[in-house]
Amino acid sequence: MNLGVNVDHVATLRNARGTTYPEPVIAALCAEYAGCSSIVVHVREDHRHIKERDACLIKQAIKIPLNLEMSVNKTIVSFALALKPKQATLVPERRQELTTEGGLDLIKNGLKIEKVSRQLKTAGIAVSLFVDPVKNQIKLARSMGVSLIEINTGKYSESKNSSGFKRQLSKIKEAVNFAKSQGFSVACGHGLDYENIKPIVKIKGITEFNIGHSIVCRSVFVGFPLAVEEMLGLIEKVSRQ
Repeated sequence: MNLGVNVDHVATLRNARGTTYPEPVIAALCAEYAGCSSIVVHVREDHRHIKERDACLIKQAIKIPLNLEMSVNKTIVSFALALKPKQATLVPERRQELTTEGGLDLIKNGLKIEKVSRQLKTAGIAVSLFVDPVKNQIKLARSMGVSLIEINTGKYSESKNSSGFKRQLSKIKEAVNFAKSQGFSVACGHGLDYENIKPIVKIKGITEFNIGHSIVCRSVFVGFPLAVEEMLGLIEKVSRQ
């Protein structure tokens, strides 16, 4: 199982005081050194954390793949086509949200998402769609010709009681199994931390976990390389059980 480390919130910390530090590129290099499989950044339309400059520096510095999370905004698409990351993960985006609140709506916005997907794939960029654990959305993703999806674990991560936790975990299991039956390579992410990831790791068929906030928070106390190493070690340990 692979781990993609999202360094967005290193930029959040930097931007909180308007300083030039900490540099997200340094965090990316630390995560690469610790053994992660890819670096994830989200260049949002409002530039609240990662800037285009950060994404460019990270792509130049790292030897592992860069996964660019992005909306279908024309300016962001143009930037992605110029940057040429290894992978682009299309996500919904609203200015009012604190973080990404849900998966793409492929029913409502399918035509635009499919158009952007084609543009990116033509440029040699692998495309993943960030979707909720819903069969209809996964079916539509398949019809768009993409082979990668990321299942949104947000509602699972935000569950406040055991019944909600079990219900959301069951939905994720069903979604992963269905996605695999449709030929997808499946990643999971959003809100995963050092505790709630354990049941997710036990789901067969997930090839990658994309995690950011909890790793950045942990790094405040133990340092970035060790925070990544701890997550990698946890994933490996649970997967062997």
